[in-house]
Amino acid sequence: MDVLIAGGGIGGLTAALALHRAGIGATVYEQGSGAGELGVGFNLLPHAVRVLDGLGLGGPLAATGIATTDLTYAHRLGQPILRRPCGLAAGFAFPQVAGHRGRIHRMLADAVRERLGPAAIRTRHRVAAVDAAGDGVRVAFDGDGLPDATGDVLVAADGIHSAVRAGLFPAEGPPRWNGVSMWRGATDWPAFRGGRSMVVAGGNAAKLVVYPVGAGSAPGTVLTNWAVCIATGADGDPAPQRQDWSRPADREETLAHARRFHLDDVDHLALIAATPDIFEFPMCDRDPLPHWSRGRVTLLGDAAHPMVPMGSNGAGQAILDADALARHLSAGQGPEAALAAYEAERLPMTADVVLRNRAGGPERVIDEVEARAPDGFDDLDAVITGEELEEIFAGYHRASGNTR
Repeated sequence: MDVLIAGGGIGGLTAALALHRAGIGATVYEQGSGAGELGVGFNLLPHAVRVLDGLGLGGPLAATGIATTDLTYAHRLGQPILRRPCGLAAGFAFPQVAGHRGRIHRMLADAVRERLGPAAIRTRHRVAAVDAAGDGVRVAFDGDGLPDATGDVLVAADGIHSAVRAGLFPAEGPPRWNGVSMWRGATDWPAFRGGRSMVVAGGNAAKLVVYPVGAGSAPGTVLTNWAVCIATGADGDPAPQRQDWSRPADREETLAHARRFHLDDVDHLALIAATPDIFEFPMCDRDPLPHWSRGRVTLLGDAAHPMVPMGSNGAGQAILDADALARHLSAGQGPEAALAAYEAERLPMTADVVLRNRAGGPERVIDEVEARAPDGFDDLDAVITGEELEEIFAGYHRASGNTR
């Protein structure tokens, strides 16, 4: 079997590695140039780290990212609401790893080229048309002189603006904006709380997120990721711009939004002011689909289930997709039956996560407190019970498959 993968992001590259491990050939066709380390920070929960470790990438992942030990949800004025251990500290068999998206992407791309060969990733190949008639798939690409690609299966991992998804669902329209814009960046900064802690503060209309994603360039520092999320429109409004992880943002506008927050042990305003490159994008998702597959064509990752970034599950669910896809394609059934089984396993869970993220994901713990006590609190128990907080937090992780 030979699989064509449209999209060379986290999901597409992981799919190539998982298929290769299963003895299935794969070639990745990426529309970009493959140059640079785009993006900022993201988290991989233990269920996703388990998959990467099974692909022999546990060591490189540990060397590239940071094993997060604890997470604090706080009021926008800094008062703690919920503190939880993460990864190994929480009793999982695998760590929770925070990393720089570009560095993790490069690690995966290097592994694909090393194991599958240097020609396994073809850059500057944007899908133009798909012909899935008969016993195979033929893909045509934009641009003169690019030959068509043929294979047994096409896996579309080409993101929230997927050309393949648009072909399967031509009437769907643009992504759905939730009214929130995100400003984010990363820079070397003095380590706080031991250099392995994550903080999410705010609620409802404004959130601040700070966590380390890699080693710093000087002793006592870590590469620190931050994000400021502000409701600048109404849920369902047209997005102010196309979702693009690398769109430059205005520093002064970002700082003006960030002044809403206070953290005792992180000077987030100085952190933002010191960040060389700041990016802005609208937080978008799409409604869950009735199906992902048609014949020998299927979707994976953000092409299948783009979700707003809550709960550290976007990249992780794409990695889980890749693992399930390779497992079903190597199970000895025909390609169409294998894709149907893959969809049956993954679509219901990811649809649930998309909708839970749309409602706030585990960050509903701070949304609820902000709604009930917008000016802070003296007694958290008078605002919300511990049982309510635990059910929001644990219920989300059960639904997303991140359980011990």
